[in-house]
Amino acid sequence: MKIAVVGATGMVGEVMLKVLAERNFPVTELIPVASERSVGKEIEFNGKKYKVVGLETAVSMKPEIALFSAGGDTSKEWAPKFAEAGTTVIDNSSAWRMDATKKLVVPEINANVLTKEDKIIANPNCSTIQMVMALAPLHKKYTIERVIVSTYQSITGTGVKAVQQLENEYTGTKGEMAYPYPIHRNAIPQCDVFEDNGYTKEEMKLVRETKKIMGDDSIRVTATAIRIPVVGGHSESVNIEFANDFDVNQVRAILHDTPGVTVQDNTDTKTYPMPIYAEGKDDVFVGRIRRDESQPNTLNMWIVADNLRKGAATNTVQIAEYLVANGLV
Repeated sequence: MKIAVVGATGMVGEVMLKVLAERNFPVTELIPVASERSVGKEIEFNGKKYKVVGLETAVSMKPEIALFSAGGDTSKEWAPKFAEAGTTVIDNSSAWRMDATKKLVVPEINANVLTKEDKIIANPNCSTIQMVMALAPLHKKYTIERVIVSTYQSITGTGVKAVQQLENEYTGTKGEMAYPYPIHRNAIPQCDVFEDNGYTKEEMKLVRETKKIMGDDSIRVTATAIRIPVVGGHSESVNIEFANDFDVNQVRAILHDTPGVTVQDNTDTKTYPMPIYAEGKDDVFVGRIRRDESQPNTLNMWIVADNLRKGAATNTVQIAEYLVANGLV
């Protein structure tokens, strides 16, 4: 099986290669793809060396699957070209997520919507993935009416430039700024650009993508997304109002039995999810599970995940695994 990784030299692309190797994905030939300035560079994968190629060359090599993590503009232009050549594209950008003709997939929740005809498949936003992983099983049981989420997002979501900015600020080195303000010892209440309604794109992704993945437009979602000086993963404080009452211990049991979710919730031992422990792991960690005492049928939770793994690379590879296992490529 020929697999192309588009954006192979980027932050998420590198994690994709790592995840493909770790999960023993059946790669017979790897096609690392990057921008012109990286063409010809060598990367190592499973003990073999591969030369980075450009997009045009990669299309002509007709891979079975192309994993894209190279930004929305590249995806818009090149995903259809790969699809026309018979390749199934799994795209990690926001380019196709809200396209009514494209599926938006978290495998544990809605992989069953995929068919052989789906040649461009969208991978959701990192903060959405970790939230819906915890919401979906509870929605089935209690029916979610409204979600209020505040995110505390890792700088790795912005990319290598942001990581460099934080390092520079630690050491007092002048350098390029990924953000309009210092990030060291700070919290910036802006992830992505502002839309006309005063919300950022990141906040509106949580609103729109949640409804699409869960297949329910009646779920009301409101979000505030904040960038913090952390590298291990994204954290979310989530308040969920259900149509039906719940038992907190049953909520813990449901989440405990959900594949891909790990419950870390013991106040006696101060056990709760933190990005420092989520880094490098594929699960979504849920804790601080407690009833909202200010109104009926409402729950508070704290959700943490490595945004480069389950929030991006791992989810993409899991979609590819599902396609292979079900003969859809």
